[in-house]
Amino acid sequence: MDVKIINPFLEAAVNVLKTMANIEAKPLKPYLKNDSIAKGDVSGIIGITGDAQGSMSLSFSESCIKAIVANLFGTPVNELNEEVKDAVGELTNMICGDARRRLEANNISLQSGTPTVVAGKNHSITHVHKGPCIAVPFTTEAGDFVVEVAFNNG
Repeated sequence: MDVKIINPFLEAAVNVLKTMANIEAKPLKPYLKNDSIAKGDVSGIIGITGDAQGSMSLSFSESCIKAIVANLFGTPVNELNEEVKDAVGELTNMICGDARRRLEANNISLQSGTPTVVAGKNHSITHVHKGPCIAVPFTTEAGDFVVEVAFNNG
């Protein structure tokens, strides 16, 4: 998978969390993901079509997403409720949209679907693709999250 497609998603994640929730995210070492088990407690996944086909997901630890949503709404968050799940869907949309705008600058045109949000310990994230799934963990002061990008080969 080409870094020119992956990097805009990573840059978008950092940008959206910083501008929308005042959260600084630092990337850690990327790895090839070979299973469907989510690394976080709540995840958003979105399908992508156009010049490349695949999907992107965000998977947040409970502490991380609570801090993000508290910063977004200006009030403390005590549980992974429907508002938190809605916020994960919206963050997934915003990060994917930001990445798509970045890719347009390189003449790569992508469209995205509606995000799906899944919560719970050890839930699954299924990427529909015929290529590698690259996972990039991020750390914040409030906890961790993972961005996964999976696209078909060629």
